[in-house]
Amino acid sequence: MKFVFGLEVLIAFTFGASLFAQSHNDWESVGGDRAGTRYSTLDQINGENVGQLQVAWQYQTGELVNGKGSTIECTPLIVDGVMYITTAKRRVVALDAASGKVIWEFDPLSYGPLAGPLASGGVNRGAAFWVDPKNSSVRRVFHGTSDGRLYCLDAVTGKLDLNFGTNGAKDLREDLDRDVTKLPYGPTSAPAILDDMVILGFSNGEGPDIAAPGDVRAFDARTGVQRWSFRTVPKPGEFGNETWEEGSWENRGGANAWGGCSVDVKRGLVFAGLGSAAFDLYGGDRKGDNLFANCVVAIDGKTGQRRWHFQTLRHDVWDYDLPVYPNLITIVRDGKPIDAVAQVTKTGFVYVFDRETGQPLFDIEERAVPISDISGESTARTQPIPRKPPPFSVQGMDERNVTDIGEENRKGVLEQLAKLRHGEAFIPPSLEGSVVLPGFHGGANWSGASFDPTHSILYLNATNEPIVFALAATPPGSRYPFNHRGYNKLLDHEGYPAIKPPWGTLNAIDLAKGEIIWQVPLGEFSELTARGVPQTGTPNFGGTIVTRGGLVFVGGTKDEMFRAFDKASGKVLWQAQLPAGGYATPATYMADGKQFVVIAAGGAGKLGTKAGDSFVAFSLPNGPAPNSLEREK
Repeated sequence: MKFVFGLEVLIAFTFGASLFAQSHNDWESVGGDRAGTRYSTLDQINGENVGQLQVAWQYQTGELVNGKGSTIECTPLIVDGVMYITTAKRRVVALDAASGKVIWEFDPLSYGPLAGPLASGGVNRGAAFWVDPKNSSVRRVFHGTSDGRLYCLDAVTGKLDLNFGTNGAKDLREDLDRDVTKLPYGPTSAPAILDDMVILGFSNGEGPDIAAPGDVRAFDARTGVQRWSFRTVPKPGEFGNETWEEGSWENRGGANAWGGCSVDVKRGLVFAGLGSAAFDLYGGDRKGDNLFANCVVAIDGKTGQRRWHFQTLRHDVWDYDLPVYPNLITIVRDGKPIDAVAQVTKTGFVYVFDRETGQPLFDIEERAVPISDISGESTARTQPIPRKPPPFSVQGMDERNVTDIGEENRKGVLEQLAKLRHGEAFIPPSLEGSVVLPGFHGGANWSGASFDPTHSILYLNATNEPIVFALAATPPGSRYPFNHRGYNKLLDHEGYPAIKPPWGTLNAIDLAKGEIIWQVPLGEFSELTARGVPQTGTPNFGGTIVTRGGLVFVGGTKDEMFRAFDKASGKVLWQAQLPAGGYATPATYMADGKQFVVIAAGGAGKLGTKAGDSFVAFSLPNGPAPNSLEREK
């Protein structure tokens, strides 16, 4: 595919690139910009020289113990030559972005013991950077931790701002209308910034135990005082309460923006993709559509009131959270720019909406889906499915797409499949077990997507890995009549996904036309390649970024590689072996006249590879290359 730098591209570039705040040299938020586009105008590293990339520096956190540790999911922030990272143990470290040398460190445990149980295993995907609109010399780093605190640090010194919260930290369990002292509750994704507010989504329990509320909340950046809270499970008299039958809204958990938020600075709007309601695999006690679970929501940034919403999935029983903030993008149709919202999903679809009104930009049909026969359950008979773009992940599993990597592999899977419910997508959990594809890791996950405004193309990595959801009756007196029998992957006898490859893909989707431009395998099992199996891709965690230099960078794969792809064709142009899996989204920036690309290599996590404790930065060996804007023409 050849990109043409014509009038529509010029319009898209002008509108899209304008979202990139502060300096083009920086990566000012985990999404690159407040809108979460993950696009960089830098092109010193480009398709012609990317093969020369080499390690520029490596910073090790020192947190491994006997080779063991937790995964690192942080995307670094880089502002004015300083990099801000969060570690597996939730420390904040400021580094010289050109050399990787430590400037300062902050350990939340120096403030005091944990505020409560850790949410989602204690992961952290990064911090937020704020410049006071009234005094540009006041610069702060906000760090939300999974035990339920929000810290405010001086960006220059790393010291707590004692005017914020209580001695520099806000207890996030305050201001709630019920006691969550003993419940997992806290942000795991980075805060968002709008004017003088810090906006947080939260991770909490998913059941079957009682879970904390999933409300999106905003705090004063100077004081920590709560400014507003958007209730994701509405009370009586509030919009959407009728979608919770028989008073099932009360004390309901989940429906949370655990993937964070994106911000339209110009309109003053906050956007979030919300997760499933607790308990997320059985909804017999929450009959109805369950707003605002599984919704894209636009929230007025001044008041916290709903501006618009769209529910992508009704009455979720598959753990199909919207796992990441929406991308705020500008696409071009008929020569006119349209500000839009793109939400990627675990179900393998991209929903695209007009940013102002919430109207879908592609038709959405009501598609009949299987219904549950579990006693007391009442699943939705239809689900809203976009006609365009087509799904980027496999929809459902039957005998036709069982693995073909070997005769024994296929035979063993067919034997398993015969004992399970299987076939189309959206088969509800059952007593004998239901094959669900896409699985609870997607499709898309918190890895999210990046967007190239010069061509209206969305880039995202995805997983094709079937899972089995089975329910079992509980003893009398239990909170729920049914519990689930685990989050179980459907694997062959060698431990590979039971479906025909590819198991991991990188996708380029034209959001102006609603078409998939290309789809290629992402990742490799070298032992399968050695025995003649074509590249399979691997399950993956950690997202993409895209640059004006014609490149898509992504790690995330189980083979622990970091790769650069040609954004026009999907061809691999460069790859490097990381010291551990790069299960995080990278960032790119300029420092001392050189462009760098950096990624966390923490390994471990859900893919179960060896643990690491590194942030690795790459650059070209011989300084700046000529400006390469011509290649976009």
